[in-house]
Amino acid sequence: MARTTLVTGALGQIGSELVPALRARYGVHAVVAADLRGPPQDAPGVAGPFEQLDCTAIDQVRAVVTRHDVGTIYHLVSLLSAASEHQPQAAWRLNLDSIFGVLEAAREHGSAVFFPSSIGAFGPSTPRDRAPQETIMRPTTMYGVTKVASELLCDYYAHHFGVDARGLRLPGLISHVAMPGGGTTDYAVEIFYQAVRHRHYLCPLAPDTRLEMMFMPDAVRAMIELMEADGTRLRHRNAYNITAINVSPEELAAAIRVHLPDFTVAYSIDPVRQAIAESWPRSIDDSAARQDWGWSPRYGLAALTADMLEKIREKLAPAQ
Repeated sequence: MARTTLVTGALGQIGSELVPALRARYGVHAVVAADLRGPPQDAPGVAGPFEQLDCTAIDQVRAVVTRHDVGTIYHLVSLLSAASEHQPQAAWRLNLDSIFGVLEAAREHGSAVFFPSSIGAFGPSTPRDRAPQETIMRPTTMYGVTKVASELLCDYYAHHFGVDARGLRLPGLISHVAMPGGGTTDYAVEIFYQAVRHRHYLCPLAPDTRLEMMFMPDAVRAMIELMEADGTRLRHRNAYNITAINVSPEELAAAIRVHLPDFTVAYSIDPVRQAIAESWPRSIDDSAARQDWGWSPRYGLAALTADMLEKIREKLAPAQ
């Protein structure tokens, strides 16, 4: 009998799209969704196996992995960048205790692990343009510190215990399925909702703040492709740089105005989020992912913008 796949943090922004994608690929009952919250009736976990799970409780993680004979864990639990700056102690506990418990359970049960790192793992001393796959990583945020520590922990478990730990340094993610929860790049989701609802958006980042972004369908596909890739071809395994779109708020607003010409944006800079954004590279080099396992994004800015506006109109239509 085939082993199952476990997705922790399944009700979050990534999990809301990763769980259905995995179930479509492997079968509904082959994928266990897990989250600290119990599932609402419209959540992806309702259609298949669901576990209410505190990933900082290692015995709970072990029990779920054993009970479902989990072969692969997609570990999505994390307090995001802006939220982590407001709650650094909580971020340290949640982000690091949870990955440690998952890696321990994987070591004991012979499971593979996917870990989502972030461009937040970089810092001001990282090259600002086309940040390399291997470079100086001295983040100045608690979120970044936990991501670097988690990358190193995944490498440790791979080298010392043979855990097949793989990961991506994800850029900002844009999705119409679930709202983000405390990230510096959240503006890139909020702007679409406000454009459809009010034709106006008050942006917390400066208009020329350039960051890497990606449409969630590309990110989900990248995660699955990496975990299915031939391990002998992976030079890095953990924390591959990937990206798709390099954009600033003013450029994103211009793309929206192609469809909504009366859309306007004003700027009220959030100093915490702006400082975080300025500590990250303006662009990254993802050539290692392209060479090692064939990574290539499918969505550019124009296609992403059209799809986001269409889906958000459909989503908000009953309330309008």
